[in-house]
Amino acid sequence: MNPGVSLLCILLCMIPVGCDRVYVHPFHLFAYSHESCKGLEEKERLVKTFVPISIESPITPVYEESVRNKSEEGPQISGVDYLKDLTYVLGARIYRELVEMHKGENILLSPTSIYQSLLIFYLGASGRTASELQGLLGFAPPSISQDCTSKIDGHKILPVLRTISSPKEADELLFSKLFCLFSAPNVHLSESFVHELTFADINFYVRAVDFTNPTRAGEQIDAFVKSKNTHTSKSLLTDVDPASNLLFATYTQFKAIVKGASLLNDPQEFWTNSETKISVPMMRVTGNFEHKFDNNLNLSVIKTAVSESVFLLLLQPINNEDLTGAETQYSIQPSYLWLQKLSPRRINLTLPTLSFESVYNLQDPLNKVGLSELLGKRANFSKMTDVNLNARKIINQQLFELRPGKGDHTENPTEQNEDTETLSITLNKPFLLAVHEKESSALLYFGRVINPLQ
Repeated sequence: MNPGVSLLCILLCMIPVGCDRVYVHPFHLFAYSHESCKGLEEKERLVKTFVPISIESPITPVYEESVRNKSEEGPQISGVDYLKDLTYVLGARIYRELVEMHKGENILLSPTSIYQSLLIFYLGASGRTASELQGLLGFAPPSISQDCTSKIDGHKILPVLRTISSPKEADELLFSKLFCLFSAPNVHLSESFVHELTFADINFYVRAVDFTNPTRAGEQIDAFVKSKNTHTSKSLLTDVDPASNLLFATYTQFKAIVKGASLLNDPQEFWTNSETKISVPMMRVTGNFEHKFDNNLNLSVIKTAVSESVFLLLLQPINNEDLTGAETQYSIQPSYLWLQKLSPRRINLTLPTLSFESVYNLQDPLNKVGLSELLGKRANFSKMTDVNLNARKIINQQLFELRPGKGDHTENPTEQNEDTETLSITLNKPFLLAVHEKESSALLYFGRVINPLQ
């Protein structure tokens, strides 16, 4: 055959292949396949259940012991960008409500932890409850199809979410997560549901608690969490609802050392507002940072690496602006805008040492957006249990620390000679902070610091 004709035939054969590479909506990356649709309702029925052991029992249950032999799935890459944007949007929605609820206070939330909490409930939901949770998680189907291809397979989301929400620990970074599911003694839970949530890299516990004695239940839960956690937290549950039969809680801990930072010998002024100043411990670090003054957003943005897998953004209003405008930007702008047009700059940075906890019931902001019954007693969680659940508490707690290395001290800023080419920035008034996972740029934490001593 003529070589030219042969080449033409090969090109003609390749054209259909190229034409088949059409845009695939990200929704379909996580949707049930047509094969999975067959008999889906039958698959959703509970096959085997168990009653969790008492929170007072010293025995390690079989469903926790089995995690040691559970094979880990390889990281799923498809859909990371799509999912990180969904966690960002949901976090911004919740943050907006927390700002209204906690005026003048520090706020810190973990968008990925919030998303993971609601995803866990989605995994156990059926019917209308599943549809409403799917919408809250940002998975609106691209068509009006009513078959099961309009449903998201949460088991496809979970490994991707774990990939972007679990930065690697390092010498300068301690990061840990603890998940706890507490159910009433008469609640049977699905074995498969619990097994899906049990991974070697996540501390996950399921226990039975008698909620009819609220004071005692709160004490038991606090004691249990403190025995499993790596830090001592304040008491969280002083108002357990006796009508509850399920309580879910997530605890995250983030402790980072600012490389090269030294603690100033004396406390420095920090203005909590235009009329009030306090003295707070501060640290100082001089080095090359990525930075910009954004006059459109009225923000000074500094980016610095915390470890090989995490970076930190510090955002402070400029031009006499307060935090309102910057917080509004978090709610309405794409997350990548803060990361655009950053330039290397040598900076002499002074900032407070930070150590604070943020604790809230996720049900409270959900109530504010008109979703008070989403996880209430009328919800359908037939894939989780065979009884009607009433989850009145979904606790999210974050412990956040930012500090210099131990034993490092330096003189006060007014006593040190500075290079005229070095930009000096002092965070001595309310500012925002954001912690990102480096590879995906997913937002792990976002918050505001009004009072470093709060």
